[in-house]
Amino acid sequence: MSELPKNYDPKSIEAKWYAWWQENKCFHRDHRDGGTPYTIVIPPPNVTGILHMGHALNNSIQDVLIRWRRMQGYNALWVPGTDHAGIATQNVVERELKKEGLRRQDLGREKFLERVWAWKEKYGNTIVNQLKSLGASCDWDRLRFTMDEGLSNAVKEVFIRLYEKGLIYRGTYIINWCPRCQTALSDEESEHRDVKGKLYHVKYPVKGEPGAFVTVATTRPETLLGDTAVAVNPKDERYTQWVGKVLLLPILNREIPVIADDFVAREFGTGCVKVTPAHDPNDYQMGLRHDLPQVNVMTEDGHMNENAGPYQGVERFACRKKIVDDLEAAGLLEKVDEHPHAVGHCYRCSSVVEPRLSPQWFVKMKPLAEPGIKAVREGKIRFVPDRWNKVYLEWMENIRDWCISRQIWWGHQIPIFYCDDCGHQWADRGKPKACAKCQSSNVRQDEDVLDTWFSSWIWPFSVFNWPEKNEDLKFYYPTNSLSTASEIIFFWVARMIMAGYEFMDELPFSEVYIHGTVRDNQGRKMSKSLGNSIDPLDIINDYSADALRFSLLMLTATGQDVYVSKEKFEVGRNFGTKIWNVARFMQMHKTEQPIDVRALKLNPSAWSADDWHIVAKADDAAKVAQECLERFRFNDYAHVLYDFMWHEFCDWYVEYAKNVLYGSDEARRREVLQIMHHVFDRALRLLHPLMPFLTEELWHGMGYGLEGETIMTAKWPTPENLVLRGLAQPYVEYVDLKHDLIRRGRQLRADYEVPPSEKVDFTIKPVDATAAESLRADAQAIGLLLKAGSLAVDAEFVPPKAMPSALNALGTIYLSLGSLDVEAERAKLQGQLDAVTQELERIEQRLSNVDFVKKAKLDVVHKTMARQQELKEKGEKLAALIAALG
Repeated sequence: MSELPKNYDPKSIEAKWYAWWQENKCFHRDHRDGGTPYTIVIPPPNVTGILHMGHALNNSIQDVLIRWRRMQGYNALWVPGTDHAGIATQNVVERELKKEGLRRQDLGREKFLERVWAWKEKYGNTIVNQLKSLGASCDWDRLRFTMDEGLSNAVKEVFIRLYEKGLIYRGTYIINWCPRCQTALSDEESEHRDVKGKLYHVKYPVKGEPGAFVTVATTRPETLLGDTAVAVNPKDERYTQWVGKVLLLPILNREIPVIADDFVAREFGTGCVKVTPAHDPNDYQMGLRHDLPQVNVMTEDGHMNENAGPYQGVERFACRKKIVDDLEAAGLLEKVDEHPHAVGHCYRCSSVVEPRLSPQWFVKMKPLAEPGIKAVREGKIRFVPDRWNKVYLEWMENIRDWCISRQIWWGHQIPIFYCDDCGHQWADRGKPKACAKCQSSNVRQDEDVLDTWFSSWIWPFSVFNWPEKNEDLKFYYPTNSLSTASEIIFFWVARMIMAGYEFMDELPFSEVYIHGTVRDNQGRKMSKSLGNSIDPLDIINDYSADALRFSLLMLTATGQDVYVSKEKFEVGRNFGTKIWNVARFMQMHKTEQPIDVRALKLNPSAWSADDWHIVAKADDAAKVAQECLERFRFNDYAHVLYDFMWHEFCDWYVEYAKNVLYGSDEARRREVLQIMHHVFDRALRLLHPLMPFLTEELWHGMGYGLEGETIMTAKWPTPENLVLRGLAQPYVEYVDLKHDLIRRGRQLRADYEVPPSEKVDFTIKPVDATAAESLRADAQAIGLLLKAGSLAVDAEFVPPKAMPSALNALGTIYLSLGSLDVEAERAKLQGQLDAVTQELERIEQRLSNVDFVKKAKLDVVHKTMARQQELKEKGEKLAALIAALG
């Protein structure tokens, strides 16, 4: 045992222990270590990323799980890695180039990629180092990157297998296009956000019928330049006479037909819709059904092209304004309505996405989805909370083909090659110099790269060097638990399940924990634009990594959003200080013969009721902590340990023990100290997954671990011997009641505002002889905890006059008012009651006012009703206190 400093200094301790853990390879695992595997693969953060509260929450959860299983004796492996984040990383480097007055096209593909790799080498591990400051116990020897050589080979292998199986194809379809990033996006990468749009009612003149027109409603008037028809519902009697007529496209005067199609919703707008096959996915399908031309009117960067007539070169939203002005000038704009609706935005740069007709690469998803649907239906994979099962299944059962090609340079270049001489196309794992068919050297590789998620969906097995068959892959796959956020269930979780079954013929994990979103106290998502972000590194610096982890998880109800403010991290800091101080208190007390804390010799036959109680409560804490972790109830796990350490151990047992430790009975002092060490050692081990740094420091400082050992491989506490637990139960019940009686006595002091420094007398009237015997034995300790002048246990006690009292199953506790001026106290309480009564009358008058209830905001009414209930309860309590004065 080494003497602990007076004050806990988390900065030096955290730096010391993390370096020691790494130097001693404490996080490293290998299949040759044997045992039962427990595996987590980290959701790889982007190389562009810096640690935010979402990362802090998710990685704290994963670290709790991996540390817990490691202590249970599992071969527990947490594989770290980072994601190349195609669009995001390319955007970062392009912004750097812009400062130099350059574009990526000025450098060319090869030189640009050199710049990106250089940026990645310089900044790409920033978040890795930040995760280390959080205490993440990943096996850093296994750090992977989604574009390292091994994963790049795995990506090629997956593409080629699916291509050769006919599950990857190239086709021209309407896709989501980001004009800012100038690339295709998958459906999941186009985030729909509500916007305050407008609905423009435009008149389309009927050819050969002067004055006749059809009115079409649209939210995107700039795309009418690409219209090739106007459609109505065949059952809409308002427009049956117009079907087959020819209209003149406003501005361009191009002739377009009126067609009938069941897809048209009669209730939307006027019931007539413009059909723009090159700029809307539904219109594209309608165009195929009616053999309509496909007219693209926009460039890749969101400007109008040569098909836009007089608007060529105009930016799309500027074109919208200009065309609306021109339609109004021509008398073709009937009206404009406000129209809130959802619009797709790029998940990376937030630009409004354009539906665009474009040749792209796709994966056929329905055949891949079937095993993943079956696995969740049969319970082989479970989501926690289970409400996400339904969300997952609905998406999987309605899955659409995945657009996997991206028109950027940073990423896995699609391994498809073309011969410009004979037109042959083929997939290749290498870099062929000649055509496989005609031997021509005039070959080129497809310029597009794969969607970032194409490398991420094989993460659970590619990190173990698949497709190579090796012992690591055989031992650690499938993994066990995945912790992630709901927004990437479709991006990542579902696709990993599909890839696992397709390439490994086995599920990739069996448990998926979906945690909530970290929000501010007002319920807003944290963002730079709102200025409400809290930097986890600031919290670590100001409060400690342990405080951050503990506070976050204490707030994390299963699957619910997490509401944080800086002040809430004080809970974790104060808890750490409390534990440190109680450890120092224990060290201050010595026995004549030193106690071997690693080989305690407990003597239950000499235990008091309080001794049995604290040992049993420690047992309960171990049992409940285990259950909480098995059920992913991290906040309950934190609360159980907080309540046990702060209240059961520090508030009750340590306070009880002071009377013994400052006494002269050496045998009793020794036994109590041994019990304290027994309980504290177990508590540190239970707490270790949550607060790894503090627990490691104290485990060594208290002498529980030998030099070279670590608490992270100490045995996870399990419930004690059932026989001992049976012996403890009567004592547990008694001490729980005793604590409750003390709380009630303290409340009597508070109700009558007795100053903490003032000694007052108490009398306890026990319910029976058994209670009397126990209470008399504990009278001195109870008196100290009540700060009593004297405490009597009297079965025959009859109060000489009305006395404040409280009752529980052990008996009734009476507070003697002694020198208290009863009349003055009664007058004071009556004054308080009168004030409460007056306010209550005002509130009840307000609530009886129908106009107030109808017109006031709902939250104001609810607050008023809550105040009414609060005043009623306060009035009842004051009346009871007055009555107790006689």
